[in-house]
Amino acid sequence: MPFLPARPDLDQLRHQAKDLLHAAQRGGPEAIARIGAVSDRVILASAQLAIAREYGFASWAKLKLEVERRDILNSRDLSRLTRLLAEHPELAVSPLERWADRACGEPLGYITMMRFNHDRLGLPAELPGTDAIAEALIEAGALVNGHPGDKETPLITAASCGDAEVTRVLIEAGADIDALSAPDSGGAPSSTALGHAAVFGMTEVLDVLVAAGARIDSLEMAAAAGDITGWPRVKQPAHTQELPGERGPRWWSSAPSDLQVSARS
Repeated sequence: MPFLPARPDLDQLRHQAKDLLHAAQRGGPEAIARIGAVSDRVILASAQLAIAREYGFASWAKLKLEVERRDILNSRDLSRLTRLLAEHPELAVSPLERWADRACGEPLGYITMMRFNHDRLGLPAELPGTDAIAEALIEAGALVNGHPGDKETPLITAASCGDAEVTRVLIEAGADIDALSAPDSGGAPSSTALGHAAVFGMTEVLDVLVAAGARIDSLEMAAAAGDITGWPRVKQPAHTQELPGERGPRWWSSAPSDLQVSARS
């Protein structure tokens, strides 16, 4: 069973159906068999249904909706999304399906990863409008914290991928800012969105998270956030020693010698 190309093209699918119909009308045995598998009538609607079934959809209408939905997400077209969800609200939460690049999560997850995936999707690095799309999906019922058992929340994904605008939308919608990723998640296992943003160097996201009150519970996170005030490098002395020519003991740091502390400009 074939998969849909990562860049959806409804016109190409229409051409496939027309080509199949014309081949059957010319008496091509393979084309006749393909249409015959779904209908005993050699007409365009039957050819379209054959194409839809071959891609794993129950109908041509369902195939069209899936292609339209992904095209809307890729183009970040809010007006089209609003119209689509008004007629088909379930598409705000139903997983993407039958795509060659294995995109299979819910639309909100797809949007949170768009900056990371922009290259293979043929999209520019700058993607204005992801925040408006995320907000519309949440208003239509997308779960701001994802599902129990997910390896990471949408906020963690957005932070990892560097989308500060979507990060802000998720926080304003009530996302758990200090939720932890799973122990076997990528990037920064068992870490918060702040930890993931720090690991991947997403400084703009770090600013958003810190401003929103993300918990900073280590010197490393304080350094990533750009403010180590109140985080002494020496937490406790390993031992004391009085050296010749010095008055009083010298305190030796027990902090790791390889710890790099650098504040962001």
